[in-house]
Amino acid sequence: MTANPSSQADGATIKPGWQGRFFEDFEVGDVYRHPLGRTVTEHDNISFSLLTMNTNQMHFNTVYAERSEFERPLVVSTLTVAIAVGQSVTDLTQNAFANLGWDDIRMTHPVFAGDTLFSESVVLDKRVSAKRPHAGIVTVKTRTLNQDGDEVCSFRRMFYVYKRGAEQVEGIFPEPKRSLLADTDLDRA
Repeated sequence: MTANPSSQADGATIKPGWQGRFFEDFEVGDVYRHPLGRTVTEHDNISFSLLTMNTNQMHFNTVYAERSEFERPLVVSTLTVAIAVGQSVTDLTQNAFANLGWDDIRMTHPVFAGDTLFSESVVLDKRVSAKRPHAGIVTVKTRTLNQDGDEVCSFRRMFYVYKRGAEQVEGIFPEPKRSLLADTDLDRA
């Protein structure tokens, strides 16, 4: 997985897609605004609640939830955290191989179906792994905002991430048996 374009035997130039960050790319104090917002639907909330066996009716029973101070179902908090983590993968953990922990998880504002969530993270710490020379440990703080800019959750997260050139991330894409350009108009040009 090299960052430099390479050529195939048929003359095609292969341009690598986003490879994610490696340990060397993280600097303490860097802030990443994760690029994709995510609107939470009622279906997401009910499915996640039932999939995870969360039987609190506040998440799937409108009549029950109408009696609460919120007057409508709340999005289950673990779904909010899962979305926040998922939003951060492209910037933080695309090359990670293990989460080491989450700390200081705070749910600071209710989330409802129809809210759109956005997340951003700041690098708090990084260190080379003493046991795994091919990796390092990075600690970040992530926060998630709704469409109005209200912080709905935050947490600290620590993970192992590969160093650039680690053999575990090299050569994953298989060698094609046939050119992608075969039988295309580009092949005839």
